[in-house]
Amino acid sequence: MWGLKPKYQLAILALLVLAVTVALTWSLLSHLEFAILMGSLGTGLVAVWMLGLVRGAWRQASQLDEAVPRFVALSGTGAGSSFPAGPSPRPGPSPRPGPSSWSGSVSAISSAPRARAGGAPGSRRPSRKRDERVALAADATVSLGDERRESGIDEVFAALDRQLVGLAPVKKKVEEIASLLLVDRVRQQFGLTAPRPNLHMCFTGEPGTGKTTMALQMGDLLHRLGYLEKGHVVHAMRDDLVGQFIGHTAPKTKRVIEEAFGGVLFIDEAYYLYRASDSKDYGQECIDILMQVMENDRDKLVVILAGYKDRMEEFFQSNPGMSSRVAHHLDFAPYRLDELVAIGKAMLGEASYYLSDSAETALRDYLTMAMDQPRFANARSVRNELEQARLRHAHRLAADADRSWSKDDLMRIEAADIFPTPAFEL
Repeated sequence: MWGLKPKYQLAILALLVLAVTVALTWSLLSHLEFAILMGSLGTGLVAVWMLGLVRGAWRQASQLDEAVPRFVALSGTGAGSSFPAGPSPRPGPSPRPGPSSWSGSVSAISSAPRARAGGAPGSRRPSRKRDERVALAADATVSLGDERRESGIDEVFAALDRQLVGLAPVKKKVEEIASLLLVDRVRQQFGLTAPRPNLHMCFTGEPGTGKTTMALQMGDLLHRLGYLEKGHVVHAMRDDLVGQFIGHTAPKTKRVIEEAFGGVLFIDEAYYLYRASDSKDYGQECIDILMQVMENDRDKLVVILAGYKDRMEEFFQSNPGMSSRVAHHLDFAPYRLDELVAIGKAMLGEASYYLSDSAETALRDYLTMAMDQPRFANARSVRNELEQARLRHAHRLAADADRSWSKDDLMRIEAADIFPTPAFEL
């Protein structure tokens, strides 16, 4: 028919039949009867169309339900419920950028409330899985020094020494944890087994004492020693975990935990998870889920809680179950004056600046005054003041536009660049 394809010919014939049928109906029926008939047909067609939509939506929901793994409910504390085994289906951790010239000992994970962080590209050596390590004979000998070099953990400790001034007790504790895992690797080569150590931690201390930096390095360290599969760090706070209405907290908490599987979940200001004074607070549900995961899934992640020491003690007193699941408590003591000055020099050195003798004296005077202030934040306060010093240094040089400046002038911070205000002089 007119050279058209068969499907178009059928469509034209159907339209012709429909048109003839409508014309005959119009001629044989009254206007009222015709209107009732057409209305009934239209209603039937709409009903069939709606039924098709509902059927399609039902099929899509069924397919989605079969494709997406469900979490087992974790709102209770029974030992029978847990997260599904296996690593998270999310992609691996994105590489963490190299240290900023102003990171010092307080490099943050991210400015976002929660972020994932990993090692710099190429900085990690993939540790051999336990089942891939060569079994040794009973009379064989091993060198822990060789194991240490193979794991590459000395790179992590070197980074800690560069980024964190002082903190000898904290670094010693981390060295002990690394030694335990190192010996455990060697023991397994001889067929000696031991329970997996509990490495959930609590970092206490004032702001700017290096807790976040240590959490980043712990993820890298535990990955190199084979304790963690990925070693990335997920940073979370109350708003990332606790919902605002019934049924909102569990999905948020589970989503963050799933993202942290294979690495470290770093919860800053953890004492804000539960507000005992608010009867409508849902933080206890989050704590219950965390406690169960810390017990049943400790082979999948390490949880690090952080905050002020006195507030964390109150938090543990009100949640004894959480306290019993945290095996290691590391206290980050406030920095002394000499340590703060050393941190400042290191920050400037990374940015190709240095302090003149008079500027170092001015910085010491400023820090002596600032350390007594209620909102002093240790290394963060040092970083903030040196950023202001760079601004004053740049403005001082730019103000004399006709003068020629040397390379040393562009690098040297003078006393006039260090907080030159009347209040400071007083």
